Amino acid sequence: MVRIFLTALWVAVSFVSFAQNPSGSQKVYQATAEKVNDLVHTKLDAKFDYSKSQLNGKVWITLKPHFYPTDSLVLDGKGMDIHEVALVRNGKNNRLIYVYDGMLLRIRLDRTYRNQEQYTVYIDYTAKPDEYTGKGSAAITDAKGLYFINPRGEDKDKPTQIWTQGETEATSVWVPTIDKPNQKTTDEIYMTVPSKYVTLSNGKMVSQKKNADGTRTDYWKMDLPHSPYLFFMGVGDYAVIKDKYKDKEVSYYVEKEYAPVARRIFGNTPDMIALFSKLTGVDYPWAKYAQIVGRDYVSGAMENTTATLHQESAQQDARELADGNRWETVISHELFHQWFGDYVTTESWSNISLNESFATIGSQLWNEFHYGKDAGDAERYGSIQQYIASHSENKDLIRFYYNDKEDVFDAVSYNKGGGILQMLRNFVGDSAFLKSLNLYLNTNKFKSAEAHNLRLAFEEVTGKDLNWFFNQWYFGNGHPNLNITYGYNNNSKQATVVVEQNTDKIWTLPVKIDVWQGNNVETHQVWVKNKKDTFSFPATSKPNLINFDADKILVAQKTENKTIEEYQFQQQHAKNYVDRREAIDAANKNQGKSPIAAAILLQGMRDPFAPLRALAATSVDISNDDLKSSAAPVLLQLAQNDPKRTVKAAAIAKLGNYKSEQYVSLFRNAVNDSSYSVAGNALEALNKIDTAAAFMEASRLSKMPSKGKLAGSIKAVMSSKSGSDVVKDFINLPFGQSKFQALDGLFEFLETTNSIDELKRGVDAVIAFEGQLPESLRDQVVPALNNALKEIQKEKASNGQKEQADYIESKLPKEKGF
Repeated sequence: MVRIFLTALWVAVSFVSFAQNPSGSQKVYQATAEKVNDLVHTKLDAKFDYSKSQLNGKVWITLKPHFYPTDSLVLDGKGMDIHEVALVRNGKNNRLIYVYDGMLLRIRLDRTYRNQEQYTVYIDYTAKPDEYTGKGSAAITDAKGLYFINPRGEDKDKPTQIWTQGETEATSVWVPTIDKPNQKTTDEIYMTVPSKYVTLSNGKMVSQKKNADGTRTDYWKMDLPHSPYLFFMGVGDYAVIKDKYKDKEVSYYVEKEYAPVARRIFGNTPDMIALFSKLTGVDYPWAKYAQIVGRDYVSGAMENTTATLHQESAQQDARELADGNRWETVISHELFHQWFGDYVTTESWSNISLNESFATIGSQLWNEFHYGKDAGDAERYGSIQQYIASHSENKDLIRFYYNDKEDVFDAVSYNKGGGILQMLRNFVGDSAFLKSLNLYLNTNKFKSAEAHNLRLAFEEVTGKDLNWFFNQWYFGNGHPNLNITYGYNNNSKQATVVVEQNTDKIWTLPVKIDVWQGNNVETHQVWVKNKKDTFSFPATSKPNLINFDADKILVAQKTENKTIEEYQFQQQHAKNYVDRREAIDAANKNQGKSPIAAAILLQGMRDPFAPLRALAATSVDISNDDLKSSAAPVLLQLAQNDPKRTVKAAAIAKLGNYKSEQYVSLFRNAVNDSSYSVAGNALEALNKIDTAAAFMEASRLSKMPSKGKLAGSIKAVMSSKSGSDVVKDFINLPFGQSKFQALDGLFEFLETTNSIDELKRGVDAVIAFEGQLPESLRDQVVPALNNALKEIQKEKASNGQKEQADYIESKLPKEKGF
């Protein structure tokens, strides 16, 4: 499952950081759920009461004792009205004695059943999700399981939909079941809905029957076992775009407005299925694959078996897609879950990383194999940085102690877990890694698994004892903090690398070290095992570069004592995405001190990988006159000709800071670009030179559809001129995606307003927003917001707006260097 909200800042935070909750200090062991009875089959007849937002259900649940004989059954059923409980025998219902406390349904069976004896229980009930008050989390804002969206059609701007959200244990709000991840069952679901709507559920649709009352009953059948939290029902007025993988249907359920671009959003899915089938050696195991978009979804996306649900941010218009499909990583993440999470499922929430770390690496593999190694490495690097920024060093990856099951959906289970899998892949090699995944999947198919099952699969394939790896990474917490220094002894002709571990825990780390002499490189494999290790290598002269962790694979914080000259050599020779990124980051910190730093940034703007070009363009400090002059023609070239809209947008934003009349025509043309980000940045850049022209353009553009960056820029430019209350609008937005999206417009307004009162209100609104952030997000988001305020403060100071600059200064935390 992906837990995200989207905006430029939100995406930069993490897939899952919004899901993080403090683990607390509770020391109760969270055991895997005991299996007294096993689910075998679930048959549900669901009728929806739109007027009450309720489900009137009849369910037949077939079970058997797991091992020991039993005369009772306990089902999860949250907040329901139970009308009848019966045992089905010879086609007749025989009433059973039960006790129901609003959460658990305890049933006395008619006799003692022994292992392998199946029995079927019938329950007539009403699910009342809107009346259920179960606890949600930061990741899933509530836990009512079944959601009626605009059920009575009172909101004319919102479609009427129904969708379900089962993870973690919310399926039992709408159907009684044993709501644990280590249960597996086949199922049949009959949904009776108004005939104008389409439906979606797990498995394949078997039949449709029109009813005399204007409704239709759709019959969906899932003939392979899966866990109850992966049950799904979706209903709405969707366009269904059909695709194929081999002979299996692949379909995309989108609001009709997005039907023309549905394939641009989801159309890589068949290729993703083919890639994941090839890599795992397990052909896509299910009967079909569908993806549906739900309004007001309480999370990011959910990998319901054969029927993934996405939040509405997945739906992008053609101009949004000009910047690239921002949702493609989510699509691949959820798809990889169909193998890791659905086919083989975590046996407990403590082991959730078996689901989420694989989905995390799944999207990285898609990017790597489809778009190239740089793309895969960039996603992996960003994911690990998000984990490190989450300050989750005290949390185990496999976590048997937690306060609530929702706590484990965090940057450890997702980001760190994915990084650990990439380290394991690097250590054993691609061939062994993929063969091990194949063995793990085949050994545990349609069952649940824990981390030891994964270890055993890797040990069987590789012949290696991997307890050392799993003990420190899976059953421990934290990550290495390394200080690395380099030296050369001209007398002994020896290059040295000294590695110091600055943590109490001593890590065992297999590491590659590249020693570069001119264009020649020698790679050395070493093991870091001690508080301080020294490694020596022969070298006829002082190396141009010694590159520790040459594959840039470690999940670690590293302090490297390299010169800016060495970083330049690294950028030019090492070629790995992270190598080049590290050089740009180092140059960003040193561009006022060294002409070599400027050269690194100029070369970065010519990098073959677009995100690095954009990063370098964004990093240029034009307060450095020499760099300002040398960067201008490169930035202009990017702004005019770069094939990637994201790079164009970054270059235009930087050129806007030049405040030069020579770029006015460029900005005027660019406000009409098909990319919202290019057009929005161009409008803001124009506003810094010619406010009247920018206001006229904003007025014209405001009469046309706009989203994202352009929408925020239009509002900010018009607000600064017309006095409309952009600050008030921001304050009134609820915390979430829309508020994050409004930040760009608010900051643009603060940058351009001349009103001290309006500036104070806006700055205060940003500070108040920082206070709204969950603890798990503050370390990642607050510095970014404060840095943006600092940039505005510097701009105000340089423009002589001392009162505004002083006010911003007064609101920034002094202990952070502000």
